[in-house]
Parts: sequence; structure tokens; C-alpha cells
Amino acid sequence: MDVSTEIIVGRDYEDLKRFGKRGTLYLGKHLVGTGEDAHLTTPLLLDALRPHVIVICGKRGTGKSYSMGVMVEELLKLEEEYRRNLCSLIIDTQGIFWTMKSPNKNVALQEWDLNPRGFNVTVYVPQGQEERFRRAGVSYDGTFSISPGELTMGDWLGVFNLELTDVLGILLQRALSTLSQRYSIDDVIDAVGSIKGFEREKLALINYLIAAKSWGIFGEQGLPNLLEPGKASILDVSLTPQNVRTLLVSILARKIFEQRTEARRREEMAVITGERIERTPMIWIFIDEAHNFVPCEGEPVSLRPLLKIVREGRQPGITLVLATQQPNKLHPDALAQCDLIISHRLTAKSDIDALKTIMQTYVEFDITKYIEELPRVKGVCIILDDNSERLYKAQIRPRQSWHAGASPLAAKIY
Repeated sequence: MDVSTEIIVGRDYEDLKRFGKRGTLYLGKHLVGTGEDAHLTTPLLLDALRPHVIVICGKRGTGKSYSMGVMVEELLKLEEEYRRNLCSLIIDTQGIFWTMKSPNKNVALQEWDLNPRGFNVTVYVPQGQEERFRRAGVSYDGTFSISPGELTMGDWLGVFNLELTDVLGILLQRALSTLSQRYSIDDVIDAVGSIKGFEREKLALINYLIAAKSWGIFGEQGLPNLLEPGKASILDVSLTPQNVRTLLVSILARKIFEQRTEARRREEMAVITGERIERTPMIWIFIDEAHNFVPCEGEPVSLRPLLKIVREGRQPGITLVLATQQPNKLHPDALAQCDLIISHRLTAKSDIDALKTIMQTYVEFDITKYIEELPRVKGVCIILDDNSERLYKAQIRPRQSWHAGASPLAAKIY
């Protein structure tokens, strides 16, 4: 990309002086003007050297998932000295990111100084759902599962929508207390069955557990190593019920936070002692339909682990990217703690008001004005950079890889 000037968002002044535009992601171009008279100017880049909390919002079909895909592409294109210290994880709730392996031949990329290309992403599907993905013709690279022993009591209660004081909750706690760390769902069923009395309640709880076996996520295989240098992992949970998705995200968020916290301690010690160590890469976690995982109402099992990353993830080096159609449904802490907002077109007053609460302190006009000035073209957005306290209008660049998230068309396309 041969350019003389760029806008870099998410990077503070000290890092700007030190690194310039090195270690940045090419998001798109600055948009100047209003409505149909708007035109593209300088490239707009995003800092990738520091951890961030990023919220991407917009109506259905305006480019949220597309923007996430652009970021993943750019992470995989970083200079080797930075790429090896980063990795990414996409929680794919719609089953649309596996096509990143294929080049995008439907969009003119030359004017953006880009070429169509596929990317080396690793797609995982739940072990117990493998046959369904195979029949659907979805390309994947491996499977994953979790051990029931990895669930906390809160996970079990949350995924079954039980309270600890419910009879079923008490029976479940009693059954789990008799088991060692490594156990299967069948072991839990046997432990419940061995409890004396409560025949009706035990039958109801056993039915819950039998249903859990059908989710296809439990097994001995375990999770793949997600914290590998330069790796982009996609966990396709599009065929998984929402309560199970929140369970998976809860476990992943806890594990990643623990691993990166331990790695950060080793890194700090290495700086003190001068010892050379093999670094564990920092990670970017992408979550679509984020209002289902970090909601302002209710408490799915994913809420607390993700809020911990929102509040404390900067120190261990975790970037969290939350995409949603409904920013007003996001937990207020997720909005308040984010340092970068990418907002595609919104029309619901409640969603615009949610952005106003955190953006209005240092923008000149009502946020509605900036959104209304955007041309009615997919991929345009406003970007609020909390580091510089500035707002930009932008056009997200085209994807180099194939995007499977477009709406289907009731017409012949070949």
C-alpha cells in the first residue's frame, strides 16, 4: 500500500511516534463529505500492537460481520515480527467465516491496491456435530469438545436455567460432589440416579442431562491450542443452541484469560531477568451477535467471564471485538469500557441513544447527524476513537476472501 498519509485509530501519541504505521490493520478509507457527495480520501488504519475493546454495530446487512472478516484478514497479513505475537479466535454463530479460505472474485479490488486471495484459517466444529457439517458440505479442519468436568456449578445451573436453591439444582450439586475431576455425562446421570428419593425430580434432571448429550460438544478430545503464533481459529457454533454457545464462550473466555495472565507474568519476569522466553501470543477474540453473550438484562454464563475481559483484559493482552445489531442490548460496561466504536447505519432510536451515552461528550453534533450523513452504501460507518477523542466517517475496504454472510437472492446467479 503506497500512501503518504494515513489516519491511525486506536494508537496513542507515544506509540504513534515510536512505531508510525507499523503493526496496523488496513480497515478502509476516510470518507469526506455528506450523503451521495461523499468521497474517499486517506487510508484508515487500526492499531494492532495494543489490546482493545472494540464494538461494531449496525442494522442487519450493513457490514458488521464483513468488518470483522477484514480485521482477521489484516491480522494474518501483518509483518512477521508482529504477526507471530498475535492470534485470533472467531466465535462463528452464523457459519459464515469458513469461506475465508477462498478468494473473493466478485468485488473490484484494484482501486484499493488489493488482490483476491484466500487465507490460512483453521475451522473447528463440535465433535458430536461433525456428520451434520460433513453432510452440509462445510469445509472444516478439525473438531473440538469439552469435558463435563470443565464446567463450574454455575455453568451447569446457567445452561439448564436452574437455581442453586431449586430441588433440581440441589440434586445436581449433590451428584457432582461425588465425582472426580474427569467424568462424562453418563457418570453424572448415574450419580443422580444413585441419590435416594426424589424420583420425579431425578427423572427431570436426568432428562436434562440426556438432552445435553445431544448437543455434540462433550467428549474427551478437548479444545485445540488456540494461542499459537499467527493462528486464526474459527469455532463454528452455528448449529449449536444459544444456551450452549454461551457455555462454550464462558469456558473459552476463562481459559484464555488464565493462559494469557500466566503468560504475561512470565513476560514481565523475562524483562526483569533478561531471560529469553518463547512468547504466548496475544489474542483477538471476535464475537458476533454479542448482545446474546454480554446482555444488559439477564445473566448467561458467558456474561461474567466476558465482562472480566472487558474490565481487565488489557493487562494480559486480550482484544475483544463485539459485533451486534442492537447496541442498546449490550451490557453498559461493554459500551463504557470500549475504546473504539465502529458504527454502521442504525435507525432505532434506542440503539442511537446507547451510543450517545458514551460518544456525546466529545463530538460536536448529535450522533444522529453523523449517521444520517453517511451515504446509503454497504460498509460505510462512523468510527469513534477514544484514544484521540475523534470521530471519523469511513468506508470499510472490500474483503479479499470470500464473504458468506450476504443475503440470498431469489434469482438465478450463475
